[in-house]
Amino acid sequence: MCPHVTPCPDAASEARDLAAIVRSHPEQGWNLLCNGVVLFDDDGELLPDGRAISHPHTWLAPEPAGA
Repeated sequence: MCPHVTPCPDAASEARDLAAIVRSHPEQGWNLLCNGVVLFDDDGELLPDGRAISHPHTWLAPEPAGA
């Protein structure tokens, strides 16, 4: 699919967000990956077939020092 030495994960793969960035638009908050996935700064994804994938995070507080 891509010309890299190690091929990027396919857009259907669970590891799709590990593909190489081919276009970066940090001012708009998104990157286009080699496999056609648009990866947003909030970790949401837009797949090449038009499906939107959200990745809600649960932010955890760090453990107190000495705990």
